[in-house]
Amino acid sequence: MKSYWGIDLGGTKIEGVVLSAPSPDAVLVRKRIDTEAHNGYDHILHQIVKLIDMLKDETGIKPERIGFATPGTFDPARQAMKNCNTTVLNGKPMKQDLGRLLGLPVEIANDANCLALAEATMGIVPEVVPDYQTVFGVIMGTGVGGGIVVRSRHSKPYGRPFVLNGLQGLGGEWGHNTLEENGYPCYCGKRGCVEQVLSGPALQRYYQQVSKEERTMQEIMERYQQGNDLVASQTVNRLLEYFGRGISVIINILDPDVIVLGGGLGNVDLLYTEGVERARKYVFNSRELNNRILKPKLGDSAGVFGAAML
Repeated sequence: MKSYWGIDLGGTKIEGVVLSAPSPDAVLVRKRIDTEAHNGYDHILHQIVKLIDMLKDETGIKPERIGFATPGTFDPARQAMKNCNTTVLNGKPMKQDLGRLLGLPVEIANDANCLALAEATMGIVPEVVPDYQTVFGVIMGTGVGGGIVVRSRHSKPYGRPFVLNGLQGLGGEWGHNTLEENGYPCYCGKRGCVEQVLSGPALQRYYQQVSKEERTMQEIMERYQQGNDLVASQTVNRLLEYFGRGISVIINILDPDVIVLGGGLGNVDLLYTEGVERARKYVFNSRELNNRILKPKLGDSAGVFGAAML
């Protein structure tokens, strides 16, 4: 029986799925267990193997290969993980270790690439732009990440979509380009990165610095909608303006057919209206902004489904 296996490795949970077809309606089994990252790298590998054994037992199927969504990037040159917020993974040859432990071919991509791949294969993109060539997937939440999926449309049926990882595994990483000169320092060593401007924590920090009050992003949005909080309005305007500037760089360089906005901030409806208007000011184009900026269809499932599609 043909099956598709995906594992989404998170900081607190590891999720696995087995699909009988490349569709969100074809789930044979789906399970989560704790990552227990505080116990170290080897323990995380043990938890992954444990979850896969549980999936095997429940389905009675043995995988031929498995895809993994990771909280960082696999560097093909160094053959090691980097930029992982689960820091015990950094510098580790996780792809090789998983292949050895499982005795299977494995594919690894970061969570933003998996979001883009999931939405391009079984999510919102085929519904709205079925003849797409390029998709840029965005995660705007606790951090800011991006991923690129491409395919050929010069023949029919169109070519199979694949993740564009790049030479160093940095394909799509817009979160650590400077957006605000002399802005807030980032762990990456630069200042004013996209992540230090447009992530949820960065926007909450801005609100607190101006108002001297601590609020969640949900509370800030609620106060903005009520119209009685000037600092909330300033914070939302900051989000929209810098989103327009940041995403215009992606459009000017990649010019994707579709941009899908995942993560908690992807639920902010204004990004799809006013955010697009702000981007239009900065895009190198004399015509209408034709790139589609869409909400994801798969929500929190995108990571594990995208891993299966690797």
